[in-house]
Amino acid sequence: QLHLTMSEKNELTKNLEMVQRELQEKESEMKREISECKDRLRQAEKEHQDALTEANRKTEAEIEACKDKINSLEHFISSQKLEIEHLKSNKEQLNNSLKEANQTLGELLKTKVR
Repeated sequence: QLHLTMSEKNELTKNLEMVQRELQEKESEMKREISECKDRLRQAEKEHQDALTEANRKTEAEIEACKDKINSLEHFISSQKLEIEHLKSNKEQLNNSLKEANQTLGELLKTKVR
């Protein structure tokens, strides 16, 4: 009986050691997989951050270009308004000169007819 019990104990000990080895192997494999996943996650986060940084840089450049364009257009509009005012003033002066010339012509024609 003792021999049989000892034999069973040895068999159970071997089985236990084998199960423990398998568990350690599985644990090591899982740790390795976790490490690989963490590395991939870090890489993906870095790529994502780099892409965001580049997108932000491009957006800022586009915003600056638009601001420059707006400033240029505002300056152009301002100069065009001044030109319009100048042309209006010239037109008014020319109209006044034309009226005076027509009046003078009218008076000359009246004088000539007499």
